[in-house]
Formats: sequence, C-alpha cells, structure tokens
Amino acid sequence: MADLSTNCGGIKSPNPFWLASAPPSNSAYQNCKAFEQGWGGTVWKTIGEPVMNVCNRYGSLDVNGMKIAGLNNIELISDRHIDINFKEIAETKKLWPDRAVIVSLMVESKKETWQDLVKRTIDTGCDGIELNYGCPHGMSERGMGAAVGQVPEYCSMITEWVTEVSTVPVIVKLTPNVTDIRYPARAAKKANANAISLINTINSIIGIDLDTLEIKPSVAGKGGHGGYAGPAVKPIALHMLSQVARDSKVDLPVSGIGGINNWRDATEFLLLGASSVQVCTAVMHHGFRIVEDMIDGLNNWMDEKGFKTLNDVIGKSLHRIDDFGNFNLLHKTTAHIDQDKCIHCNLCYIACEDGAHQCIDLTEENGHNKTVVREEDCVGCDLCSIVCPVEGCISMVRKDDGSEQKTWNELLLQFKDEGKELTWENLAEFQKQHGIVIH
Repeated sequence: MADLSTNCGGIKSPNPFWLASAPPSNSAYQNCKAFEQGWGGTVWKTIGEPVMNVCNRYGSLDVNGMKIAGLNNIELISDRHIDINFKEIAETKKLWPDRAVIVSLMVESKKETWQDLVKRTIDTGCDGIELNYGCPHGMSERGMGAAVGQVPEYCSMITEWVTEVSTVPVIVKLTPNVTDIRYPARAAKKANANAISLINTINSIIGIDLDTLEIKPSVAGKGGHGGYAGPAVKPIALHMLSQVARDSKVDLPVSGIGGINNWRDATEFLLLGASSVQVCTAVMHHGFRIVEDMIDGLNNWMDEKGFKTLNDVIGKSLHRIDDFGNFNLLHKTTAHIDQDKCIHCNLCYIACEDGAHQCIDLTEENGHNKTVVREEDCVGCDLCSIVCPVEGCISMVRKDDGSEQKTWNELLLQFKDEGKELTWENLAEFQKQHGIVIH
C-alpha cells in the first residue's frame, strides 16, 4: 500500500488527515477518540482569551434534501479554562506520541501576552502551534482573529512575536474574508512561519426563519454574522489554496481546510498543493469514523495511479491552473445524448433553451419526447450534462484533433503583427476562418 505519512512544515503525522481547530477537537476525550479511529493529527480547539459562548450556535443550509450543505456558526474559541486545556494537551501527546498534536492560539495583540502563551503551550510537548488569524465573529470584534488576518502588517507583526520564542513549527491560519489571500500569506512567510493553513470560515448570515422573522441561529431573538463552512465552501477553499501554493513569494507548506467531506475532496486539496488536510464539519455531521474511509480511499486511489508516497501527489495538478488568456480558443466540444440512458425528463432541453444557446431540439418518438443536440449550433458550454440527473447520459465529445491552437493572448499578438486592432469585425473574421459560429 502507498505511504500516507506526511511532513507539513516540520510537523510529521502517519497520514494527512487532521482534525481542524473546532468543536470536534475540544478535549482530550475527543482527540484521543479520534486518534483511536485513525486520524493522523489534531489542531486543538483554539485556546487563549477568556470567553463565554451563547446558544443557539449553529445554523444549517440544507439543499434539496441534503443536510448541512453549509454550516454557519457563532461559536467562539474554547470556553474551557486554559489550564485544563494545557493539562489535557500534555496528556494527549504522551498517550499518542506518533500523532501530530498542534495547538491553536489566539490572544490580544500584545507581545508579552503572545510570547507567554507560546512558551506555556510548548511546555505541553505539542508538535506545533497554529495561529488563529481567521475567526470572523465574536473574537474579531475584540481585535483578534480575522481582524489580524485581514491586515498583513498585523499578521506579520504577531507572527514575528511568536517565531521569536517558538521552538516548534508555527502554522498561520488565514481568513478567506480578504480581497487577495496571497498578501497575508506573504506576511506570514516574511515573519518566518513554517506553514500556512487555509481557509478559515467565511463571514455569513445563513438565513432567516420566515415564521418568526428571526436570524438563524437565534439567540433570544437576536442574530448576526457567523463563520460559514461545510461542503459548499470547498470551491472557494481550493481556489485560495491554489493561489497560495502557486505564489513563489510564499513558498510554504499548506494545510488545506474547507468543505472536505470524503477522501475525494481531500485528494483534490493534496493535488493543489496541500501537505495535510483538516476536517471539521464532516466530523460534526458523521463522526470520527469517516477517517477510515478517507484512509482507504486515498490508499486505493494512490495504488491505482501508481503513486508510492504522498509527495508524489502533492501539487500534481497545480501546473494545470492558468489564466484565461492562455486557454485554447480552438478547443471544440459538443454535447452527445445517449438515448438508451435518457429518461426523457427534458431538463437538458429546458436548461439549453432558457439558460444557454438553444441547440437542443425537443422531438417526439414512439409516443414520448426525445431530445436531440444540433451539433452545428452547440457551443460546448456543458450545462446540459450538469443538469442531467442520469450519470453518463450526456457527455461532451471533443471535435477538434488538437492540431490547432490559438489562445486569446496569442490572437492579440497576431492582430498586432498584422497591423489589426481588436474589433468585432476582425474577431468575426478569425471565427469564420476556424468555423466558429456565435449565436
């Protein structure tokens, strides 16, 4: 079987699956139970300033019968006494010396406060520290969490305070609630961080109860913004991960977080550069045992692909990310409907007719509707296959042979060399030359 062991910024674990700093990693009981199930590491629920939580704390976005497609929370950092947390962290590490025990920290922006907390944390024997610069609610109003992560200068300053005294690897956890996540990541690099973790939760209001008109979750009739997580945030997390992983000015290991629900999700994070992955919402929904399927799934996939170690996988798909201007304009696909699999729901016709380019005809055959693609008008947008409820019924078939390539950037250079300007007429001439029909 493949070797799943990993080293993320100097923190080693037998597999890349870590609990994220959240309710599932709140206590020694939970973390030890998770290790028994097979988790490779844990990031202890953030400790630091005295806090007191409220109830209710969670609000869920359910989509077409899928529970917790997204999860909003207004929970704060650990509300257990800091001394109890330190005691349990030390006990847990002694019981599980081969697992990664990372401690998430957050306190007020004072050098002496941070450095004292770091020294006390290291005394527990933990493997690393994660600096929580991401919490978007409650703590941010007190000048912590996202209030730090949104300002690169603050991010760099506090990280320097920590790295000055830390004898264990330091991970900086970033907030996604920024315009460009590369800037705080670069700030962490400048301050000698050993790794980055992302994303923390997204600022959100999950919804309103239409019976009571109260914000969800409701705290005695009041509500507010919270942190959004769960499967729905995965595309945003993957994008931000790729931004940081491709940035030569960062060049740090990354622990990926955000919407990881199964081994496939985790593998996507690894392929875009993550050295480890952190999971929260899926554990809150399904329990610790999901890691068994994650380990088996990743192992089997790596064996099938011939990957021997995790380093063979990490970042393997990064080179495929490019700017729009470098995409091939002459790549051509059209939709094909497998009539033997079609259940005649007509969703492809409706989607194409009302939401795309009107290239699917609705005909009648043997007493029922039949959907037929007019290939000469199909623009290859792929909407029909996405809305189709039958797996494999609609496929996008490549029509070009790959012998011709022209990107937008290359086309602009061609026009310049030919003394042409970019006009609708010149663009239409290029499209006609290559049989591209716009309608």
